Amino acid sequence: MELAMVEAPSPANGRKRKSPRSSSGLGDLHDDMLERVLARLPPASYFRLRAVCRRWRAAAASPTFLDACARVPSRDPWFLMLSGSDGASPVVAFDAAERGWNHCRAAPGSMPVAASGGLVLYRSPATGALTIANPLTGASRALPPPPQQQGGRPLQAIAMYGGAPYRVALFTGELPDLSMVVFDSSSNSWEGPVPLFRRSEDSSCPDAPGQAGDDDTVYFLSKSGDVVATNMQRSASKQYSSVVVPSPARGEEGAVAYFLSHSGTVVACDTARRTFRELPRILPVYFEYSIDVVACGGAAYAVVLSEYLDTASLRVWEFAGGAWRQVAAMPPAMSHGFHGKRADINCVGHGDRLMVCVSSGEANGCFMCDVASNRWEELPKYVDGDGEANEFLAAFSFEPRVEITV
Repeated sequence: MELAMVEAPSPANGRKRKSPRSSSGLGDLHDDMLERVLARLPPASYFRLRAVCRRWRAAAASPTFLDACARVPSRDPWFLMLSGSDGASPVVAFDAAERGWNHCRAAPGSMPVAASGGLVLYRSPATGALTIANPLTGASRALPPPPQQQGGRPLQAIAMYGGAPYRVALFTGELPDLSMVVFDSSSNSWEGPVPLFRRSEDSSCPDAPGQAGDDDTVYFLSKSGDVVATNMQRSASKQYSSVVVPSPARGEEGAVAYFLSHSGTVVACDTARRTFRELPRILPVYFEYSIDVVACGGAAYAVVLSEYLDTASLRVWEFAGGAWRQVAAMPPAMSHGFHGKRADINCVGHGDRLMVCVSSGEANGCFMCDVASNRWEELPKYVDGDGEANEFLAAFSFEPRVEITV
């Protein structure tokens, strides 16, 4: 109980004396109510709670505090930033709510390849081993190795979707010979491999990714090798990136996966029906461009950086009605700076936010877009302890939650 001292006149001799007056504070709250209050603080405050006092330190370690955190319906995303393929750079995340930078914890010797909810999937470049981790708390566990496939089939892409339980899908092979294996955390086991068959042109295809339908929709890119008619190399950190658009109709059971082929076309793989087809091109093949696929606000989009005449444009496209249509575009004053720079883009979405990391030898920057309003802004620079501004190549988004276990 906090006490405040005030002066009051003495009735006997008129002299002043000090008397206590009570004032309430967090110290007066019952433990259960205190944990509910602390659970509403920004996630970055979690590790500072322990330094306040013994009671707060005990609350932060309490299972009931984690239950209180789980009752918070949603949190603004953090964007796990990648500055290279060696994993040696500091692991930092951009806090979309606080508009600041926070340090995270990574799986040593691995690169992030996918994310879902509050978890991030890491892959070892040397061995291909997969690890699930909570980048906020550092808790992690290794997944069992996937089934061995004959013929040394190349890995095309990795998709992760769902929360608890979550699923991881690996897509292997080359067009038209594609197959997949799926890991289910509820059974801690892999299913497959399952072959995928080419779908005939008259078969139904999800026109509007993200709309309510029969399946979840997973969009991913295989970014190895050349892009369309250029010799521009994709970032190794996003080689197997994935995005997910959930569908209320089928929950987490099915998925339609989209990835970019080596020829520049978008391939749609229906994991429930075990079929695939190629979608039409967004731009003619002779246009030089960088492309990525992203999920925002329950829908999926393709983001394209292209050059035409004496300028560069960055536009967001949605596939609907059997064709691509533009839904947002970076202001020309921003995108023109990438003209002639042979820049590569890597994108990630969360909620209504879309982050675009643009990188080249001459121009770099990270931009945030509200897709619904087409409002764009450049992110503030991250300055390390040496006073150097870091440049980021890509990002993965996750929901910062201390209560999520692996």
